[in-house]
Amino acid sequence: MALSDSVTTCLSPPVHYVICKLGFEKKDTYDINNILSENGEVCWQAVTEHVCYLESDQSVDYIKSIRSLGPVCESVNLHFKSLTKEQFVIQYALWFRWTNYTELFLEVFDVLQYPQTTEVALGLMKLTSCLERALGDVYLLIGKDCPFLLRDLLASDQLAVVFGQAVMNVLRVFIGSPYGLNLRNVLWHGFASPQEIPVKYCAMLLFLTAGLGQLLQTYLLQTKCILVHRPYVTFVSLEELDVFPGKYLTISKFLLCYIYLNDEALSVAEELVKLSSFVLKIMLPFWMAALTAFKQSRYADCVILLLPQLEVGLRLLFTTTNKCPNRLLTAEVRFLSKMLAKHLDNEEVNQLPAALEEPAMEFLWDFLNHQEGPRIRDRLSHGEINLEAFPREVANQIIAFAITLLCRFLDEDMFAFKEHMVINPLMNCASCYRSRFHPISRLKKQVLECMKSIHLWPELPTVPEEHIQTIKGLEGKAGASTSILMISEIISQLQQYMPQICCSSDDPINSVLTERLLIELCDTGICTLYSPRPVLEILAVLRKISTQCHQVTKQVIASTDLRYKQWMNKTLRSRQRHNYLRMLNSIKFLSPVLRLILVLITLELVNIHLVCKKNPFDYQQYLKFLKSVLQYTENLVTYTSPEKNKWDETMELTNKTLIKIKKISDRKLMLMQLAT
Repeated sequence: MALSDSVTTCLSPPVHYVICKLGFEKKDTYDINNILSENGEVCWQAVTEHVCYLESDQSVDYIKSIRSLGPVCESVNLHFKSLTKEQFVIQYALWFRWTNYTELFLEVFDVLQYPQTTEVALGLMKLTSCLERALGDVYLLIGKDCPFLLRDLLASDQLAVVFGQAVMNVLRVFIGSPYGLNLRNVLWHGFASPQEIPVKYCAMLLFLTAGLGQLLQTYLLQTKCILVHRPYVTFVSLEELDVFPGKYLTISKFLLCYIYLNDEALSVAEELVKLSSFVLKIMLPFWMAALTAFKQSRYADCVILLLPQLEVGLRLLFTTTNKCPNRLLTAEVRFLSKMLAKHLDNEEVNQLPAALEEPAMEFLWDFLNHQEGPRIRDRLSHGEINLEAFPREVANQIIAFAITLLCRFLDEDMFAFKEHMVINPLMNCASCYRSRFHPISRLKKQVLECMKSIHLWPELPTVPEEHIQTIKGLEGKAGASTSILMISEIISQLQQYMPQICCSSDDPINSVLTERLLIELCDTGICTLYSPRPVLEILAVLRKISTQCHQVTKQVIASTDLRYKQWMNKTLRSRQRHNYLRMLNSIKFLSPVLRLILVLITLELVNIHLVCKKNPFDYQQYLKFLKSVLQYTENLVTYTSPEKNKWDETMELTNKTLIKIKKISDRKLMLMQLAT
């Protein structure tokens, strides 16, 4: 990618003109007292007068408005420079409270005093994300579902009711409209280099945020409403994000060596940034600032600076591999998602996945796109994450992944970098990555957790066996022996598609339907990229089945524990005792049935692409069968609930479902043989 040295801007000529020149064309000196009253309130009418409108439809004329507001922004910037920190706090801090993050706006003021290009850009990215989140909270004073996109939020009637349409039009000149300055998007998507963002626009947004706080206070006093802030999103199960651990273990024939992502690794990364063709040279300051932020334990700042640069590098690679250099400067809607897609807009195959290879693509989908993943870029840019509590673990993953991309796009004569003792483990981790947040991966996790829960059943407290045997005729009534035989036959049919594990002819159920089998099946590599719609539809049903099975086992554990305590305390009535003993007898039969369902689910995973692509199987008929199994598990949840305790009905329903599974497994067996 030789372009990395020659690119001088990622802004298209029209956008570059709007951001870098248009607001400087009017040389007038604007008096700050025109828009700031003696008691420190923003005179909104004087500000809104600078917004111009088209004669044709009275929509905002963004070009004229930016030109007119240019001197106003400069005046605000100079005003802030004239204030001490103490004066700024006294005059403005109160008006930032509505954002729920006053400290951030005070930090931005500090940046304006001695502006460095990367710090101004970082301040603007943090300011706009926080402002968007706060505006969403205001929206919810009136509306219900807050718009996801900033442009839709700013155009909403709800915010116009609170702040006034003219005020919202001022904001749209600066953020939220592709026809205005669009400062949020050009920064968060990596189009603007550090020197291309005028400081005065950062100052103006700081000023406008304070003014919005003043207007909001008036509205809240008039309406008696209370502004409620939505809770921040938190990263749960951080261990699932631990792709590149903070400590790496390199194993050779004679050596166990522990390596940390420490200052040495970051120093190597600084050299890589200067040499890798993945980095546009005009963006080099952002990369260096991100590495510095990591060293200083400013993990949110590190990731905020780094994510747009990853997008720039990917966009450069995308436009190079697909031979569309003009799109390097194109700010398209959801362009990152388009870059990671299988096909281009013209239906030709996207060449980026082949260039990055599957593990890197799965990492990007996991961390940025999958709905159950951390979706770091979306959540940071929309203000959903508490920046002060941003976890090091997440920053560690992003910066380590970035280092692997830097290494992959080095000249051949720099191969030694890849073998460096602090870089090589990162490369190995990256090359082995498997998706953790694709529905296939989540289903694997679900079935393993459910099986662990079922394996707790034998350890549950229970009454002596002779008490259970007092329930005469139960086994014959339920047909348990016939059902156990059916389960054994199904296992026998499917064993050729299972890993080679021990199987006792005396006890095929307990020797095959094990956690070990599920672990081996789940360890099978399955392609998750670009799963077709039939695969996703089947996955959705399988996940629901697994969820219901897990709910059943939770209920069984809870009910068994409770009833045993009541039995021992002799607080059960006669009918309750009888029902408790029936439950104990039923769950001995229910355990292999649930384990069989989990094994079948996992076998479906292993063969899911064969089922949907190569089999002559009637897909809709099979989906109907799966939905019938789902219905069974849903009924099972109802029957085994503490409120119902319908154990006879549970047994009868289970027998009928096993017959269906036996029939479908006979047919599936033939079709799987055809497919393989």
